[in-house]
Amino acid sequence: MKKLIECVPNFSEGRDMGIINQITAEIEKVEGVKLVDVDPGQATNRTVVTMVGTPEEVLEAAFNAVKKAKELIDMRKHQGAHPRFGATDVCPLVPVSNITMEETVELAHRLAKRIGEELEIPVYCYENAATSEVRRNLANCRSGEYEALPQRIVTDEWKPDYGPSKWSEMVAKSGATAVSARNFLVAINYNLNTTSTRRANAIAFDVRERGRPMREGNPITGKIVKDEKGNQVMIPGTLKHTKAIGWFIDEYGIAQISMNMTNIEETPIHLAFDEVCRKAAERGIRVTGCELVGVVPLKAMLDAGRHYLRMQQRSTGVSDAELIKIAVASLGLNDLYPFEPKKKIIEYILENEADEKLIRMDLKSFVHETACESPAPGGGSVSAYMGAMGAALATMVANLSSHKRGWDDRWEEFGDWAEKGKNLHDALLRLVDEDTRAFNKIMDAFGLPKKTEDEAKIRTAAIQDATKYATEIPFKVMTLCYESMFISKAMAEIGNPNSVSDAGVGALAARAGVQGAFLNVKINASGLADKDFAAEIVAKGADIEQKAISLEKEILAVVESKL
Repeated sequence: MKKLIECVPNFSEGRDMGIINQITAEIEKVEGVKLVDVDPGQATNRTVVTMVGTPEEVLEAAFNAVKKAKELIDMRKHQGAHPRFGATDVCPLVPVSNITMEETVELAHRLAKRIGEELEIPVYCYENAATSEVRRNLANCRSGEYEALPQRIVTDEWKPDYGPSKWSEMVAKSGATAVSARNFLVAINYNLNTTSTRRANAIAFDVRERGRPMREGNPITGKIVKDEKGNQVMIPGTLKHTKAIGWFIDEYGIAQISMNMTNIEETPIHLAFDEVCRKAAERGIRVTGCELVGVVPLKAMLDAGRHYLRMQQRSTGVSDAELIKIAVASLGLNDLYPFEPKKKIIEYILENEADEKLIRMDLKSFVHETACESPAPGGGSVSAYMGAMGAALATMVANLSSHKRGWDDRWEEFGDWAEKGKNLHDALLRLVDEDTRAFNKIMDAFGLPKKTEDEAKIRTAAIQDATKYATEIPFKVMTLCYESMFISKAMAEIGNPNSVSDAGVGALAARAGVQGAFLNVKINASGLADKDFAAEIVAKGADIEQKAISLEKEILAVVESKL
């Protein structure tokens, strides 16, 4: 799956939409990046922009936006309520899916270096990208704001990490920029069956990481306890990585707890919801639902769905759509207005339906598309789909077994099998379209010009690269189909006996997927100039094919014995 990151640059202009639109237009020009939100503020004179996409493309879009902001915003004339020290004041990168924080830190430094060197803007790296502990805190980097920059950037202590460390007319116009890598922030509001802001605040103080001030005697009216340095002594709340406060919402006539969650890996949204519900109940208040502000990663919703299914002792090996449905219902995300996954879940916002042309078809259309005169989709895509159906049947038997009356103590055992099967059939479904894309890459390579010697070399190399990829994809299909057969075998042996024939059909389909994909491995490998690679992948494929044929016989023998 694609690596995705979020970038949330803050520009020091919130009043002139002409300038703001020119900056965001630079983002929209970059393919592979989605402009998710533009939030200008009059009083702050600041616009918060949110974009999401693949890493290289996000870096390009961010750089272009920073470049345009430097051209259009003059910090010598800027006034606003929000702390700031540059035209692009901050530019944090956030890992969203299939990418680590360490990788995101590297990306942040690449972006900072390019901004500093090519645009000649002083750049400070903060939070996870900080070069020293004191620079982790943005407030330290931005201390004194724009007005203090002339004195600060020339010092050893506050020399920028990248870019110029001397004050000039150009730097005076652009100011400085702070670049970081930070965790994804989720903003979520908890709806309460009360109108009392004081009670909402009390619950917020119970759960937020900072907690509430310690008091002498009466916990509400007693004198606040201070340490020897005169600082308030706090009683920590129960949820790490959270900030929260209570307020009243006129629009809905209810009190809410507004919470920012800065590390949903360590404190996931479902854990926070359950804890807020517990603390509210202790005060005689009920959480009626949630309001998700902004967007959320798919994984957070899937994890929530699995959490609530496990609480019900039900299998988690169900579709993403079902997991999201359970999460939405359990968290009460439809309480105030309908929750729309395509507008709220980052991966769905970025979804390109053209990338999933085949698996979005109905069964009839897929058959007709396969039968038409075009060479793709062909045997490779059909093999992947057969494998997906085989894995799906094995998953179905696991789910049926998990719910079988009298087998209540085995729900987790079968749920684990179902989740393995679900992961395999999802991966195979993605390969249905990927096999066709691989074939199209070969056709595109053959269409490259070859009039000159250099063009001919580039064309030959492109054909070989595309052919190698078109060999690797069906090999991956073989591997996944074979893996799914072990789930069919387990379900034939220990699964719901009423569905043993389904386990058998799953094995047949998966074995057909293995052999069908192997035919594609062999025909594509025959066109490779790298004969060592071709021989190795064909040999590995032959081994998988023989193992699949033997495993199919074992599974069918078990099935026949139970019919």
